[in-house]
Amino acid sequence: MTGGFNGTALSCIPPAVSDSLTAFAQGKLAALEARSLKRTLVPTRRLDGLWVERGGRRLLSFSCNDYLNLSHHPAVKAAAMAAVETHGAGSGASRLVTGDNPIFGLLEAKLAALKGAEAACVFGSGYLANSGIIPTFVGPRDLILVDELAHACIWSGAQLSGARIEPFRHNDMADLAQKLALHRGEAERALIATDGVFSMDGDVAPLGEISALARAHDAWLLVDDAHGLGVVGQGRGTAAMFPQAKVDLAMGTFSKALGGYGAYVCASRPVVDFIKTRTRTVVYTTGLPPANAAAAAAALDVIAAEPERVAAVLAKARRFTSALDLPEAQSAVVPIVLGDEGRTLAAARALEDQGFLVVAIRPPTVPAGTARLRAAFTAGHPGDEIDRLAAAVRPLMAS
Repeated sequence: MTGGFNGTALSCIPPAVSDSLTAFAQGKLAALEARSLKRTLVPTRRLDGLWVERGGRRLLSFSCNDYLNLSHHPAVKAAAMAAVETHGAGSGASRLVTGDNPIFGLLEAKLAALKGAEAACVFGSGYLANSGIIPTFVGPRDLILVDELAHACIWSGAQLSGARIEPFRHNDMADLAQKLALHRGEAERALIATDGVFSMDGDVAPLGEISALARAHDAWLLVDDAHGLGVVGQGRGTAAMFPQAKVDLAMGTFSKALGGYGAYVCASRPVVDFIKTRTRTVVYTTGLPPANAAAAAAALDVIAAEPERVAAVLAKARRFTSALDLPEAQSAVVPIVLGDEGRTLAAARALEDQGFLVVAIRPPTVPAGTARLRAAFTAGHPGDEIDRLAAAVRPLMAS
């Protein structure tokens, strides 16, 4: 039989296969539901950089990663629309075929200049970036040391590499040093991988100390700065907070502070050239749509022109932590850890009743027993609304 699907072809599938798959899924869903861990998609219309419409209600969002409110910035939207008019909706092919739109080169030059690197490579998403970069440089005879709270895409890339993976305790330099001393000599090459700003805790990796350990043990350092770019280090990201740090692979995304979609890595020119010719998530996937690249380039221009917008993000987050006597915010992200999944879901609903969207984050996104409200602050959040949110959260922390 050749050609596409038809009724005859579908009837050839044994009913038991479909039934057992459905039964498997139903059983898993029921178990998750019983533990308050089932997730469902909720259609959410973003009205601007602050407000959303969800379930017919208008809510002030403290859950978006649009930290600089650039997804609705006039210059960013205009750049995206102009790119569509000029270049169309898509890139049409892999970058190595015909999909290397001229906008990519311009964007990569801006990124490299911002990060103080020789070159950059644009990716379709942060997940594609890390899951592709890591296996490009390490393999079965090598060692990867990963912060235990690093983003899932770092873990995916590490697992795809076939290298030995050694987690180290979160931001624990003694543990990292011990594991380097124990295992570095057994490996041909070594890579240390960490977030710059951790997406669920909002804290910052000590890149100066990590970099020093990497240099001492001839290891490379990869930093995922998705939540640092545009927020910390005067907008240049986490590494800019640690001038002595040497980051070999400086990765980040366009989907947080830049307000769009896509990702990048900055490195030396030979490293970037090797990525462009060998990384599977560059070679075997269609290039980023031109509109996304143009929007990211315009967002970088806004960051350079409006330092007060960048500074406002931390100021807003710190207003909130000060109001609740929480540790001072290090980034745009402030977790309110409640522990129990059911309690956290109830707290999120209570805040929604008061006009706030602060989404509940549950395992496996965070470790068991640390379910939380994840509050994300932006440059545009009004001060009085931050105060009102703090007043609404206070009794939920005590209950």
